[in-house]
Amino acid sequence: MESLYVFIMAGGSGERFWPMSRRRTPKHLLRLLSDRTLLDEAVQRALGVVPPERVFVLTNHEQLDACRAAVPSLAATQFLAEPAKRDTAPAAALATGFARARHEDATCVLLPADSMIHDAATFQRQVRDAAAVVHDSRALLTFSIPPTFPATGYGYLKLSAARPGSPGRSQVSIVDRFVEKPDVDTAEDYVASGHYGWNAGMFVWRAGTFLAECDRQAPLLAAFIRGFPAGDPTEYLATHFERLPKISVDYAIMEHAEDVLAIHAEFDWDDVGAWTALPAHLGTNQAANTLRGSTVVLDGYNNIVVADTRTIALCGVSDLVVVETPDAVLVCHRNAVQRIKNLQPLLPEELR
Repeated sequence: MESLYVFIMAGGSGERFWPMSRRRTPKHLLRLLSDRTLLDEAVQRALGVVPPERVFVLTNHEQLDACRAAVPSLAATQFLAEPAKRDTAPAAALATGFARARHEDATCVLLPADSMIHDAATFQRQVRDAAAVVHDSRALLTFSIPPTFPATGYGYLKLSAARPGSPGRSQVSIVDRFVEKPDVDTAEDYVASGHYGWNAGMFVWRAGTFLAECDRQAPLLAAFIRGFPAGDPTEYLATHFERLPKISVDYAIMEHAEDVLAIHAEFDWDDVGAWTALPAHLGTNQAANTLRGSTVVLDGYNNIVVADTRTIALCGVSDLVVVETPDAVLVCHRNAVQRIKNLQPLLPEELR
């Protein structure tokens, strides 16, 4: 499909994976799980869907150089830097305007840079299925991840009847509503019902369909899309992007869109949201410790230990996360990893 464009959203902050992640080198720029950064992994998956010239990275000026260095397979012009932080709705408008200015009937795929997916072949097939679904409809499409446990850190999609589709293609359902992160009891009810999926923040739509929804719900985004230039967008972004509302695409568009569909993901997915995600990908030893780098553990169990430049030795302690970098050391109980972001205002400016 010559009108298909893939955009990787890579503008996130580096709070939960401190001290390895910082504002200039957030999670998607770390080599946490392989020899590649999560951003490069995302780009390589996208290259199995469209040719290299139709893959673009959406980032910000602070991370632009690091993103380019992390993905040498793309040209410098394929990195679009947002001049201000404006959340995912303006990012979606940027992607849609950019693609529409180059192909009137463009289809846009928006993917987060910091997800880990091992089954790339199935993912690529389902993205192609998603593009075919929106090409034949006036729907906005997202991906529903089948929940494997009652997660309280993810938003959910409430799904209704399956939508008839072509044989051999992915299962598609109508999205009844978007649900915010629930408490434990509610999450358990969602999983038990079988009618909910995790919201992975992956979207596919025709540019015209998204523009029509912006006309109806977010006129500022619509005007921004219509005015997008076909040439170098740097000056246009510098002049217009900061005026856009700071709001997520779920709140601004998706939750009240007239027709929203979800493909049931058949691939593995992990948003790698905290240090405790590492054992699932890096494995554990007989004492349930996950170790990376120069590490020694004596009589310690269920620890996550990541050494960068020095040796870390643990003795007689369990359930800890210990991470070392040249300028900082984190020691944290496993149950407190979601609170690491709360350290940010307490840290010296040079360590943020």
